[in-house]
Amino acid sequence: MFKLAHNGNVLLDVIEHSPPSAAFIIEALEKSTFCECRIDHDAINAYFKEPNSERSLVVASKHDASLVVTISDDKMLATGELTIAQGGKVLGLDLAKQQLIKAGVARGYKQVFLEQLLQKQFELPAGTTIKGILAKGRLPEDGKSSKLFPQVQTLKERLKTPKLREDGTVDMRDFGKLASVEPGTLLVKQQPATPGKEGFTVKGDILPAKPGESSPLVAGEGSEISKTNPLELISTIAGVPVEIQNGMRVDDIFTISDVTVKSGHVNFDGSVIVTHNIEPGMKVTAKGDITVMGTVESGELTAQGDITIKQGVIGHQLEDKTLSCKIICEGNIHLSHAQYSYLAGNNIFIERQASHCAMKATQLLQIGQADNPQGKLFGGEILDAGMITAGEIGNESGAKMLINMAASGRAITAETDECLKELAKTDEQLDTLQATIEKADLLKDAEKKKLLLAKIGATQTHYCQQAEQLEKRLSNLEHHLYGLLNNANLAVNKKLHSGVEIHIFDKVLKTNRSYPPCNVKLQEGKIEIEFKTS
Repeated sequence: MFKLAHNGNVLLDVIEHSPPSAAFIIEALEKSTFCECRIDHDAINAYFKEPNSERSLVVASKHDASLVVTISDDKMLATGELTIAQGGKVLGLDLAKQQLIKAGVARGYKQVFLEQLLQKQFELPAGTTIKGILAKGRLPEDGKSSKLFPQVQTLKERLKTPKLREDGTVDMRDFGKLASVEPGTLLVKQQPATPGKEGFTVKGDILPAKPGESSPLVAGEGSEISKTNPLELISTIAGVPVEIQNGMRVDDIFTISDVTVKSGHVNFDGSVIVTHNIEPGMKVTAKGDITVMGTVESGELTAQGDITIKQGVIGHQLEDKTLSCKIICEGNIHLSHAQYSYLAGNNIFIERQASHCAMKATQLLQIGQADNPQGKLFGGEILDAGMITAGEIGNESGAKMLINMAASGRAITAETDECLKELAKTDEQLDTLQATIEKADLLKDAEKKKLLLAKIGATQTHYCQQAEQLEKRLSNLEHHLYGLLNNANLAVNKKLHSGVEIHIFDKVLKTNRSYPPCNVKLQEGKIEIEFKTS
């Protein structure tokens, strides 16, 4: 009844078979060997609407399977749209691969993806269109920065693990044997930075990876880089290991039970550990760290390293309005609570609360635990801080409290003004030298003229170098001030009370009501309060 033409069309001799209806032809096709061919419904319906004199009618056509490969805009994915054959040939693996090549796929191709898609030709009805992933690009993997792995227990780590008593309770004053090392002990191993892994698009374009940052291993006092392995730091003396930026140092340690009138003041070149308390009027000075297991009452502690006080610091106001307890260091201060004390350090960390204190932090003042500080800060004055974070600032009574942030900016602007004055003087000297050169050009004695110009030239070079150094210094000051003001932020996690006077550089904000959790920062030359949404 049907026959196949050379061009793939399925023909019906309408004169010989005189089909009664379109439904008859379609039913006959579905029962024939051409049942998977694409039926031409339009041609069949047109024949019965307007019969013509043609002997043969095209009722269906054969179509081979086809694959269209599409590459995403970002070139990271190649997908294939497979149309299953309708009476025609299935698509083989080799022909399918050619379509990938024509589309420009060069990398990220996996044959299993293509085989899984082509397998659908034997599972789905003829003419079905199905999509599948054929190739995937790879995003670059940035390198990992160098990392330090301490090989010994430091004093700071030791203080995190108080000793258990036999009854299961914790002795907060006993932290076990003091960590110490001998000469030649391995202190730190450094894992070097990795270059990262480059990525690629399915078209073969290379996506470069960012290499990890590499920080040199730093050997502090009492340590050195291993002569056999530049990634290892070893001790050169016996003492206590202390972490420093990108390395470790080893300190000699002086340990004392209590600092009292009987013991006298303590002044030590290394680090000092006080296993109990420091009594009123006593002083402890150290070139390393100071660690106090108990409390400090109206004492004075000064260190070039960190100061850690497991309990609190308590002082009182003297007749000259100064405070009797002073904690000053070049590193960080860690303590439980503070009252009527002067605290000055790089970062100040207070676990619970600070009341009526005068504090100065070069970078961060934090009242409360690290993850979500909820501590209280009230009374007294913040002399300076880059950033402040606390749970509650001020108190319900609205008593006055003064907070200064980015106060060091005033010193930067003063230094900038002085630098500008020096630069103006240098420019004047250069102008004077230029006039001198013009006069020297008028000299008739060639030898005398040559010597004079050489002398002027040397002086001119000196002032040019000086001007260049001043301009570089001005640029550094400008960047320093910008960073200081841009990072200044007062973060309040519970409540900011009324009566708090906030200074950020030369701008002032006085709170006259209570505020919920918020951030106070400098924006466009004005102090703004931004409420926290979560």
